Amino acid sequence: MNKNSRRRFIKQVGMGSFAMTSALKSSAIAESYYEKHELPMSIRYSSTDKVRVGVIGCGIQGNSDIRSALKVPGIEIGGACDLYQGRLTRMKEVYGNDLFTTKDYRELLNRKDIDAVILATCDLWHSKIAIDALKAGKHLYCEKPMVHKFDQGIPVIMAHKGSGKVMQVGSQRISGVDFEKAKEIYESGDLGKLNCIEATTDRQSAIGAWEYSIPPDLSPEAIEWDRYVSIMTKKPAYDPKKMFWWRNYRDFGTGVSGDLYVHLITGIHYITGSYGPSRILSSGQLCYWKDGRDVPDVMTTLLDYPETDKHPAFQVTLRVNFISGAGSTGATKFVGSEGVMTVDNGVKVNHNILSKAPGIGGYDSLFTFPQALQDRMMAEYNAKWSEADKAKVTRDPVEFTVPAGHNSHVMHFTNFFESIRNHKPVVEDSTFGFRAAAPCLAANESYFNKKIITWDAKNMKVMI
Repeated sequence: MNKNSRRRFIKQVGMGSFAMTSALKSSAIAESYYEKHELPMSIRYSSTDKVRVGVIGCGIQGNSDIRSALKVPGIEIGGACDLYQGRLTRMKEVYGNDLFTTKDYRELLNRKDIDAVILATCDLWHSKIAIDALKAGKHLYCEKPMVHKFDQGIPVIMAHKGSGKVMQVGSQRISGVDFEKAKEIYESGDLGKLNCIEATTDRQSAIGAWEYSIPPDLSPEAIEWDRYVSIMTKKPAYDPKKMFWWRNYRDFGTGVSGDLYVHLITGIHYITGSYGPSRILSSGQLCYWKDGRDVPDVMTTLLDYPETDKHPAFQVTLRVNFISGAGSTGATKFVGSEGVMTVDNGVKVNHNILSKAPGIGGYDSLFTFPQALQDRMMAEYNAKWSEADKAKVTRDPVEFTVPAGHNSHVMHFTNFFESIRNHKPVVEDSTFGFRAAAPCLAANESYFNKKIITWDAKNMKVMI
């Protein structure tokens, strides 16, 4: 990109994408956003900087991940693994007949020409394959949630730290410029003192509720069922829905909490710098999608975040509704003592600030007192508080719009590959990933066992 187009971009970001106070509209902010979020896509890499990637799990997210990864300059696909032959056939149709494919992920990990792997299987297999990939010397992009069970988190973290390799967890939204801007606004103190967060993800469709297409050419042999359930202690009977609709089953997935709460919690932790909640309580029901699933389709969770050196104490309410008459909607609202910040493919802040004077009259008990007492109290109030003290405090609203063409998924992979190439820190390593996943697992534990879960976020363990 030449200097003129770069200047046009900075001018556009500095003047067109923001609607906020002058302190936040500086060209320096526009410059920093350009450097952080747009310039990496213009980098040209030499042939020695190429990174060859294999994908393990070629379902919806695996395909989405590899497409995004290949948009980063210098990235090549080196292989694909899936238990269903039809998906491997499709990978060859898309990426060429010479693409290496296998039904055994270990064969892909053993290849010397693959530098990194994308792990996009069902949640059940995340920790096992993650540890194997790191031990095999591969850089790892692991889909969220990082683990399926509490006791898998620390072993994955230890494998990551001991490997010397890069690991990024795939809650890609936090690599978007809207989350970067939201973090900046939060840290500026513009909201006052944070006290609660409300975060929702609602849907209104069968596909949104995970009733995905199932191919008709199936058999236990066609989808390697025995291999699929091989790490389970109690192996379920053959059921293709448990492979293609795996998110609906506790044995294979983590329900709405592990699939959708995790995005909300990841964003909250990124913006506030939090390690996580101390108490988690869930409620919900299986309201509409009674298709054999054993997880709720409507769920609400309350989380208590204690005060730390990074943030005040605050409460979080999370909700997912798979049969919402409002349609597919969702946002995260950070409520402070002086304003509310809404993050939803952009950032908006509106302010409501207390005046210095507490107020008197109106919807107040003053009018119920004898008139003489009212007059005396009013005179005392006016003597104590000046007109400036009584005036409502105002502050301009803030609005940040994501620049056209910005893709947080691609930026998440850009961050991953930049870490591999230049040893830059990733935005979501294994420790961050477990601290985001664990409250989701706790939300499920609370729902199914009808109890409050206590979590030590700093030391990453459930408290008995």
